[in-house]
Amino acid sequence: MSGVARMRWRWILRVVLVLVSSAGWAQNHAPEKIIIDTDIGDDVDDAFALALAVRSPELQILGVMTTFGDTEARARIVDRFLGEVGRGEIPALAGKATATKNPMSQRKYGEGGRFAKASHGDAVEFLLEQIRKYPGEITLIAIGPLMNVGAAIDKDAATFRKLKRVVLMGGSIRRGYGDLGYNAPVPPMPEWNILNDVASAQKLFSVGVPLYLMPLDSTQLKMDEVKRAFLFGQGTAVTDQLAVLYHLWGQETPTLFDPMTIAFVLRPELCPVQGLHIRVDEKGFTGEEPGAANAQVCLESNSEDFFRFYLRRVAGEGVK
Repeated sequence: MSGVARMRWRWILRVVLVLVSSAGWAQNHAPEKIIIDTDIGDDVDDAFALALAVRSPELQILGVMTTFGDTEARARIVDRFLGEVGRGEIPALAGKATATKNPMSQRKYGEGGRFAKASHGDAVEFLLEQIRKYPGEITLIAIGPLMNVGAAIDKDAATFRKLKRVVLMGGSIRRGYGDLGYNAPVPPMPEWNILNDVASAQKLFSVGVPLYLMPLDSTQLKMDEVKRAFLFGQGTAVTDQLAVLYHLWGQETPTLFDPMTIAFVLRPELCPVQGLHIRVDEKGFTGEEPGAANAQVCLESNSEDFFRFYLRRVAGEGVK
């Protein structure tokens, strides 16, 4: 082979290696497809979770589903939030409404305005349709009571199992509400998202989809006055909406239970998991039992590490 021919083959080989490397990079760095299932409008931590999601280019948000109570009102809150932050292309879907006396502190936020939509698609149909379209690719992030999840399993469990995984804020394994790790231990207790639809939670833990659990043990993340002042003082579209919703919520110190699910998808080291067999009993307790793991569970997190990541990301200081 002549010197010219050898040079030509070397050049072709380099081009091929560059193309293969580029294809691999694109595949490894493709945004993760997620669907968020939320009871936004009651506690304010759902809004803080949604804020982290829209500020994260690593995520492709296929849709935001609403669950529990007046799901149309919740979907209108989502409409406005997404519209105000320039993400109006993301659809809001409403689950089946349920009877509840729980007040919706942020209801007014979604009433009227240029972003309000007359109606919303069916959340369960949307979820199953997206799974069929992207089998094995979607992470469902469940941060509300599990009505939509249970309905989807009832309607088409085989399709539901084609989720990549479910990341759930729910349960109380070794710590209950108010056990912050430095006070007297508080025993496990039924947690809100599990308690409000125990039957659906039992279905989720037994359906066979990969399940990642962020329980009370690792999600009681108190956002103190210093952190709030920093975030609300940024004056961006996202932080301004959080400030409005925080003031409508009308309490002082939010606990950011729900944002840990989004943070885990982005930075798994913020909430290390271990395999456990979890049984959901009839009263909504989520207890450890012997047996093969049916969930990967985060039992402990570092609050300062979480907030260092969360505040920098949502404040708009780049992807870090």
